[in-house]
Amino acid sequence: MSAVIRTPGGLSLRFRPRALAVGLGAALLAAGLSLVAMGSGDYPMGPADVLRALTGGGSAAEQFIVTELRLPRLVTALLVGAALALGGTLFQSLVRNPLGSPDILGFTQGASTGALVMVVVGGGSLALAGAAVVGGLATGLVIYALAWRRGVHGYRLVLVGIGVAAILTGVNGYLLTRAPLMDAARAVLWLTGSLDGRGWANAGPLLAVTAVLTPLVLVGCAPALRMMELGDDTASALGVPVRRVRLVLLTAAVLLVSFAAAAAGPVSFVALVAPHVAKRLTRAPGPNLLPSMAVGAALLVGADLVAQRAFAGHQLPVGVVTGVLGGGYLVWLLAVERRAGRL
Repeated sequence: MSAVIRTPGGLSLRFRPRALAVGLGAALLAAGLSLVAMGSGDYPMGPADVLRALTGGGSAAEQFIVTELRLPRLVTALLVGAALALGGTLFQSLVRNPLGSPDILGFTQGASTGALVMVVVGGGSLALAGAAVVGGLATGLVIYALAWRRGVHGYRLVLVGIGVAAILTGVNGYLLTRAPLMDAARAVLWLTGSLDGRGWANAGPLLAVTAVLTPLVLVGCAPALRMMELGDDTASALGVPVRRVRLVLLTAAVLLVSFAAAAAGPVSFVALVAPHVAKRLTRAPGPNLLPSMAVGAALLVGADLVAQRAFAGHQLPVGVVTGVLGGGYLVWLLAVERRAGRL
């Protein structure tokens, strides 16, 4: 069920009230978890103290802890969760497959390969992040070229992506054996997915890319994406330039996933789980782009909070928590798909 708002200028905006409520609820959950995350740690603070420090009040120590230590990590988590969720939603919608996640299709493995090459040659943190973006983009080009045959269709893209992912997993294992011991240990932590020590330098590039691509997807391509879910022939008959729109959306999804991996490593399963959770909550067809982004942001902030506080005196990489939760969800999803006769 959808509703329409008509502006005095004659512009009509169609939306689904339940999807809007889910998106706002997930955003509020992410905000609440953010306050808890910024207030917990070796120097605990209440929500009121956190808000006071964010607005320039409180002591100098509180302002430093909140704005310089905890806020950059939190902003990175929110951006990575939202970017992965949006990228995963686009992949699943374009390939018309609930398992169409960048984790499975090989794009995160490509970003990992680029980063590991930089580890072997001895690059710094900024070079590693840049190499991750280049690796993700290069993998996207390879998969797109191999899957092309009078267009790119869902199952062919999935099969090619799985094959490329398997190859890159082997390449990544080999690169780890070639890296110096200390660099290999650092690379393994990055490959797990971690928000430890993340600062504004990590969040800045992802913020810029997300700020540019999100309006492009939501405003420029979302209507065409909904029509493409009816099938390429139907969408073409309705005037949608299917090939051009698919190429733009695939490029946007690869960029989002690659920059998210550059910021926090290849955090697993957020891109797979967030779109499914949003769709089940909204009970609406279509890609559910904004609710998925809000769910992804809340999911990653919550996972990072668990990773920091689950074991006293020891912090886990956030990718460990998302891997455990996402792996269980994937097993459950496969069972559901099998019972429904789709596998």
